Parts: sequence; structure tokens; C-alpha cells
Amino acid sequence: MADAPRASQGLIDTSVLIDLDQIDAGQLPRELAISALTMAELAAGPHATGDIAERARRQDRLQRPEATFDPLPFDGASARTYGRIYAAMVATGRKARGPQAVDLLIAASALAANLPLYTRNVDDFRGIEHLLTVVGV
Repeated sequence: MADAPRASQGLIDTSVLIDLDQIDAGQLPRELAISALTMAELAAGPHATGDIAERARRQDRLQRPEATFDPLPFDGASARTYGRIYAAMVATGRKARGPQAVDLLIAASALAANLPLYTRNVDDFRGIEHLLTVVGV
């Protein structure tokens, strides 16, 4: 995984978006993008807890990016790049199921848009370095 110089643009995954207030801006690209899949993960969050206070925090976590970002769609180009990413992951002997599959779909969005992917979970993307620049923050 790359320790790339500060890029002008990059796609941040859900882990980075959730921790955005805690990350030094110098570790991130100047212009942030997110995937529609990140918005989907955030939209599910409030419904995944029975705790009222946590539900409110998750709702806030959803509303802020909704007001800030115009997410990249998961389109035909993203679908095609997902096939390449999936094949690379499977070639390493790892499975791409459940939350891991969503991470790879987000990576496909970054690859299709020709953007580096910024994440807090670099290990989730081991095996696709030759396809996509993954930057740990």
C-alpha cells in the first residue's frame, strides 16, 4: 500500500468518513469524494441499533455527508472494475463476502473514477495494490 504524496483528489471509504473529524487533513487529498455505497452503509446505520442515543449519532453521521458530498454513483464502469478487483482478491485466496464485498465495491468505484482510495482499514485491500492506489490514514 502506498504512502503517496498528498493527492489533489481521492475517494474516502466509510471508515475514513466516520473518523473524518479525527484525521489530520494533511493525510487526505485536497478534494474528497465518496461513493454512493458509503452513503448506503451510512443509511443502514441508524436502523442497525436499538440504542436511541447511538441511533441519533448515526443519523447525524448520515446527514452531514448528505449535505456535503455529491457521491460517485456505482455505475457500469464501476461494475466492470469490480470484476477485476474481485478476481485479484480471490487470487490471493481471500473471500469477498459480507462487509468485505462492500469494501471492494467501494474500491471499484475509486478505480473506475481513477482515484486513489483512502481507508483506515488497509488490510482489507491487500491483494489489489497492482490495480488501485490504497492510502492508509
